[in-house]
Amino acid sequence: MTENYIDAFLNTVLPGLRIAVIGDMMVDRYVFGRVERISPEAPVPVNKVERVASVLGGAANVAANLANLDCHVMAAGLVGDDDNAGLLRKLLHTSAIDDSGLIVRHDHATTTKMRVLGSRQQMVRLDFEEVAPLTTEEEDVLAAWLHTQIQHGLDGIILSDYKKGVLTERAAELVIAAAHDAGIPVLVDPKGSDWTKYNGADFVTPNMKELADCLGQPVPNEGAAVVEAAKTLHQQYDFDHLMVTRSEKGITVIGKDGKIWNNPATAQEVFDVSGAGDTVAAAFLAAIAGHLSIRTSLQIANAAAGIVVAKVGTYPIHRSELLKLWKEWHPSRWAPYKALTWEETAQKIRQWQQKGETVVFTNGCFDILHRGHVLYLQQAAMLGQHLVVGLNSDDSVRRLKGETRPLVHEEDRAVLLSALGCVDEVVIFTEDTPAELLQVLRPDILVKGGDYKPEEVIGREYVKRVEIISFEDGYSTTGLVQKIANLAKKGKI
Repeated sequence: MTENYIDAFLNTVLPGLRIAVIGDMMVDRYVFGRVERISPEAPVPVNKVERVASVLGGAANVAANLANLDCHVMAAGLVGDDDNAGLLRKLLHTSAIDDSGLIVRHDHATTTKMRVLGSRQQMVRLDFEEVAPLTTEEEDVLAAWLHTQIQHGLDGIILSDYKKGVLTERAAELVIAAAHDAGIPVLVDPKGSDWTKYNGADFVTPNMKELADCLGQPVPNEGAAVVEAAKTLHQQYDFDHLMVTRSEKGITVIGKDGKIWNNPATAQEVFDVSGAGDTVAAAFLAAIAGHLSIRTSLQIANAAAGIVVAKVGTYPIHRSELLKLWKEWHPSRWAPYKALTWEETAQKIRQWQQKGETVVFTNGCFDILHRGHVLYLQQAAMLGQHLVVGLNSDDSVRRLKGETRPLVHEEDRAVLLSALGCVDEVVIFTEDTPAELLQVLRPDILVKGGDYKPEEVIGREYVKRVEIISFEDGYSTTGLVQKIANLAKKGKI
């Protein structure tokens, strides 16, 4: 069961993972203070400084997230021989991150970003940096270092590109080729308008701005527009998956084979989005390296992002926080089935919606629950925080399927559906369509299976939007019934 896999991943697998982070290492410095007056010298606020803090930033923050998840982390990048390089190494050592991959260049400025905050609001940012691509010799040093790490055992690689010079075209190609030869998954956090150097990556993770920059035109933050943009880029580049982070709308993954996974953002009060993308990259790649599915990896990544955006400043996720969140979430999925009326279900939906949570609805007969049903429901559940299933009553099924159906009584079908971890509520309706039920429930998203067009779906006027999910080929209750009938005819059962 998924629950067991997640338990094992969080408690056992994560601490054993070895992951390399390659990219633009930075120091993030924060000046915290209070603003209570305007300067008499100029029309600017006076920030009374209370404390100064330094944390890992850029690619180093990705490494910090992985280290705080208790992974074994090896960091590679470019630093100078200045004081900030010393500070960077100290911070890496404090986080138990291996810094053997750092390449030192004399008279080079180690990238440092200083943010001045007054009363929890960022007032100004000061960047100390020098953009200088790796030389051929430095690229060879990086490749040799990675070869050594692969020989010692490596479970995953993250390329964190901030266009400061580490991930040159040749450096990126050398890393991705070495990873593929070793069967190691590679995730890229991209920058710029040309992603050719990332060809061959397993996952490329742009945000909406980065997606638009690469496409060369604005992209609305809507599901269909994001998918179309990703399909266009899949035609131009050779990535296995594009994983688009969509702020308050969560994350969408589009495979080059056309498969789509969605996961909504965790409802959360947002204080600071600094480093949230780094957290998503780290948590997702760790889950993939731990052999979890894309769907489950998305859930873990979104949960991690929901935690860090509630903090001020660059804040790496801790494994203890994910464990705590998992323990809080897990028991809610194991409540015994209790039939609710339409009105009781509607009240439950309103309570969820008032908390800013998205409610997804789908319906069906679900007679002889099979793998195709489960995969369909799991995909539907990924579109929101809660999934409500409308279940055709026995009388309704007979009218739709014939007098010999259903094979399983409505209450038994409801119990089986409610036992699925992805289903939050099951409500039975006796009509041929769920239109009347939807009028009462009014969820946010209506999901339909098959090749319907959204404008053809019954009940669409009672929801915010309609989503179409294709059924898994090769699975159907009718097919199962026919198989059993054929076996009976042959006297084999």
